[in-house]
Parts: sequence; C-alpha cells; structure tokens
Amino acid sequence: MKRYVDYYEIHRLFEEGFSKRSIAKKLGISRNRVIKYLDMSIEEFEDFSISLKTRKRKLDSYKDKILLWLREHPDMSSAQVYDWLQEKLGVKNIAENTVRNYVNDLREIYHIPKVNPSRTYLSVPELPMGQQMQVDFGQDTVKDLNGKSKRLYFIAFVLSHSRFKYVEWLDRPFRTIDVIQMHERAFKYFEGMTEEIVYDQDALLAVSENAGDLIMTSAFIKYQQARKFSVYLCRKNDPESKGKIEQVVKFVKYNFSKHRVFENLAEWNQACWKWLKRTGNYKIHHNIKKRHSEVHALEKKHLKKVVGTYIFENVVIESITRMIQKDNTIRFQGNRYSVPQGTYRKDASNIVYVNIENGLLNIRLTQTGSSLATHKIPEGRGNLIIDPSHRKRNLSKRDVLINEITEAFDDKEGIQWLIQKLLERYPRHIIDQLRVIQSTIKKYPRFIDDTLQEMKKLNMTSANDFRDIACSLSIEVQQREQVKTVINEKYRDLRAPERKEDIYLKVLYGGKRI
Repeated sequence: MKRYVDYYEIHRLFEEGFSKRSIAKKLGISRNRVIKYLDMSIEEFEDFSISLKTRKRKLDSYKDKILLWLREHPDMSSAQVYDWLQEKLGVKNIAENTVRNYVNDLREIYHIPKVNPSRTYLSVPELPMGQQMQVDFGQDTVKDLNGKSKRLYFIAFVLSHSRFKYVEWLDRPFRTIDVIQMHERAFKYFEGMTEEIVYDQDALLAVSENAGDLIMTSAFIKYQQARKFSVYLCRKNDPESKGKIEQVVKFVKYNFSKHRVFENLAEWNQACWKWLKRTGNYKIHHNIKKRHSEVHALEKKHLKKVVGTYIFENVVIESITRMIQKDNTIRFQGNRYSVPQGTYRKDASNIVYVNIENGLLNIRLTQTGSSLATHKIPEGRGNLIIDPSHRKRNLSKRDVLINEITEAFDDKEGIQWLIQKLLERYPRHIIDQLRVIQSTIKKYPRFIDDTLQEMKKLNMTSANDFRDIACSLSIEVQQREQVKTVINEKYRDLRAPERKEDIYLKVLYGGKRI
C-alpha cells in the first residue's frame, strides 16, 4: 500500500514543481526511487509491484536473520548489515547496493523505521601521499556476555590520502605508554609514518575522554622528538581540519562496535582488525571511488620508514592531566575530588596532574611540584570527595569583603542593615552581591552614602539597585555641573557699563542741575 502512496505523491509533487531531491527528502525515500517511479507509467508500476511479491531475491534465504537484526536494533545501518552478513553468515558475492535495497524494502514492508544520527561532516581538500595522518580517541559502551554494560576506549589512526585505517582498543583509560605503543603498532601496520600527525585540540581538554590529554606529557613529547614527526593541533570546533578521523570514529562506533557483544579484550581487538581487513579498509570509498587498501599500496611507498625500536623502558607511567572545574573539583575514574577554593581561575589553563600512590590520589599543579591535594580513593563511582579545609576560604573571603565595604561608609549602621538584607535575600550568591557593592564604591565613591540613604528610603535590597542608584546620582550631578559650566562660560566676559559720578546726583535731585 505504501508503495502506491509513494508513487502518487511523487508524481503529484513533481507536477507541482518540486525537485527530485526535495521530493525524496519530503517523503523520506531515496532519490533513486523517486527517479525510478517518475519513469514508470501506472501500468508499469502495477506490473512492477506484482513482480516484487512473486520474484525470488538473492537475500531471501537470509531474510529471517536480517529481520531479527533490524527488529533487535532498529537503528542498524544497511552497511552494518552488509558487514554482518559477511562476518556472521559468510555471505559472498553480494553487492552492497543489493543489501541496501533489500534492507530498505524490509523496513517498508515490516514498518521498521531507521533512526539516523544527526551528526554531520564536511569535506576537506585532498592531501599528497605520505604527508598527513589524523589521530583521535573515542569510547563506546557495549554489552558483555552477562548483559552488563562495559565501557571501552579506542584510538583511531587514518592516513589522510588513502583513508587507510588502524584501530586499537583498551578496557580502561589510556596511559602515556599505551598511546606511544599504539603509535608504534600503527606505524608498523601502515608500513611507515607520515610527515605530520593531526590531533584534536578539543580532546586535549576533554574530561570524559582523558586519552587525548596524554600527548601533553613530557614522555610523549620525547617520543615525538625521537620519531621526528611534526604535530599539528587542529583548531577547536573545526571539523573541516579533522574531518577524515571524525568519519573514522563514527564508522568504528556505528559499523563495528554497535550491537557487538564483548567477551574479552584480546578477542575484541582481533575482531576489530579482521573488520578492518574485511570492511574498514576494503570498502570502496564513496569520494575517491577506490578501495582504501588499494590506494594504501601506492601511498606506503611515500611514507617515512620507521627505523629502529623505540626504547619503552625510558617511558615511566607518569601523571595524567585533568581539568579543574569551575566548582574547584576534578574528575577521576567516575568520582569528583576537591582542590583548594580559588585554584580555578577563569583565564588560566586550569590543568593539574594526578597519580595514585599507596591508594591515595595526589593532585599537583606541576608534575614534579608539591601536592596540591591528597584524597583517599573511595569504592564505587559518583562520589564527591571534599577536604573541609578546601572550603574554609569562602567564609574568610566573605568576611574580608564585608570589612572592606563597611570601612568605606560613614553610615556604619546603614551599611550593616544593607549587608544583613543581602545575606537574607542572597545566601548562595552573597559573594557576587558584595563584589557588585565593592565595584560601585570604587567607581562612585562620592555618592555611596547618599545611595545608601536612597536604598533605605525606598526599601531596596539588591546590590544591582545600589549600583544603579549610584550611577543615577553621578549622572545627575554631572548634568548640574555641565549646566553651571555653560552658564559661567556664557557670562564670563560680561561687564557692567561705567557711569560718571554726576549721573547719580541727577537721579537724587530729580534731574536738576546743581
């Protein structure tokens, strides 16, 4: 029934002037189907519909299995179905377009809509062979054999010219030595390395994915200098400069790991490398229209040879970095830990180094510096661990502000009244309120006592009201002074006329001459 509705709607919209692309978008179908239906008369379409019900198709013998996958995972892409047919059922000699059309027909017949991810990517200029490699970190949550959720972490490499990929997984967050070892294995897999490696600057500051932080450590910098490749940090929020690796991360998540069951790390990585050989590096790329493995066979001749073995014994497990949050805490392994109040600064890097020693979490501002905070690591996740001494500074800061503000006023009783009102009305934002009062005192020192009197008269109890009244009084005085200045300027050179002494005598004697 839906086929007939689509057929009539396609012809109706086309007659009204809609383009084929816009019709496909409106009806949620492919542009090829729109073209196909427009080329059919109603008689041809009816014959075509009947033939669909009677003809045998290549994938009919796998219909039940594909339906099971689609019903269990409605967001499954046809590309993943194509990969699973090869991996799980050993299907050969079936074109990917055949699978895509078959899956689309099954979704239509059995009413299994597909949920499409909303993320979009932009193309980037093609680069010469051997020039650039892009690297990014990711993570995914999958189910294990017992049906429990398991968090996995991965690093992905892609050669920018050939799109040839390498991926490796861990079942824990990355350490510096892990990142270096995986770079070495990627170079071996690629049979060389590029002149430049691009990393995502956003990942360097990410809290949820700490792996990217590790290229900031001295151990990785030593490795980069030993291997002599240049590092390029792409601009923040700039997908154009790292679009290829963004596509790889998405491809790994939605084509390999999605709906896959985790047994152990070794089996998972083996399955991933087989997937790379079978699908990840074997598919024909939709832009370059070639297989990644075929282009890589040409590109590897232009890669720099990796000479010798890097001495990993020189790499110690160093501190990893964390970002200080605005509430003066850091996140580590699912928990939050306090640092002294005021450690976070708006315009600073706000990076600290953390490591575990004897069951305690040590937090330092530098890798070799003294300890900023030390916490006992609790069991479980989702905990907030606070050292009480880290929060004492709030009270002293408030008291200092109150004392400074009070000293600036002649009317001590009046300012105490206003501060008490602010404490009652804004208990959680009292520091912010006091800072507004403080800045107003600095800006309008002549008017603060008059402003306080106005506040009491109008029963206003907000620091913003205090600032606005002081500003108004200042403007009013400025206007009066400007008027006074104008008047003085206007009559500055005006002089009374000089009169002879006898004129006053004439007035006294009624104009008679003396």
